Amino acid sequence: MSSSPIPVVLYGGDLLTRAGVMAHIGHQRGISLLLDRNRAADGPARGVALVLDDRLDAPSVTRLRKVTSDHAKRVVLVVDELDENRLNIVVEAGISAVVWRHQATPAGLVKAIQATARNEGNMPGDLLRRLLTHLERRAQGTALSTVATGRPTGRELNVLELVAHGLATKEIAEQLGYSERTIKGVLHDTMTRLHLRNRAHAVAYAIREGYM
Repeated sequence: MSSSPIPVVLYGGDLLTRAGVMAHIGHQRGISLLLDRNRAADGPARGVALVLDDRLDAPSVTRLRKVTSDHAKRVVLVVDELDENRLNIVVEAGISAVVWRHQATPAGLVKAIQATARNEGNMPGDLLRRLLTHLERRAQGTALSTVATGRPTGRELNVLELVAHGLATKEIAEQLGYSERTIKGVLHDTMTRLHLRNRAHAVAYAIREGYM
């Protein structure tokens, strides 16, 4: 029996961009795409929000925070670039899936949507590095930058490398020959032991420290 399609609500973007997204991923198997203006008829927000927004000006930030709240932080944000202020907005909103507009292929968007629906992060490698620096800066040089002791174990690094390549928990388990529960346990233990916030932070830390 096939699983139900992931409900996805599209927010933002100009008419041409929205039409392009609808045309390219609106009929993808496993995705049920709906425009935000039609969501009211569908009841409360469900599934994943796909947000197209390069400006992130004051009005759009307000909308982004509302969308993030409505969708329980299950948001994929498509942007051209994030400066320090905009990165802070993304962090504060709890968004863990970002796709650069120039890399927003149909396959890439579907992959990000699927990861977000599983509550797994999905960020470009260059943004992961910046995110680590940003989080350490916010911690004012304490917890995130000084408490990590020792390096990740070999098994932890194997898992983190596959996370960095965008594999889902199930795919990592299949590739390494473990159960999904074991992979989740490895990630949880890594983040707990090294005082890291989430998967994206764990990958960024391993890259920054030269372990990957």
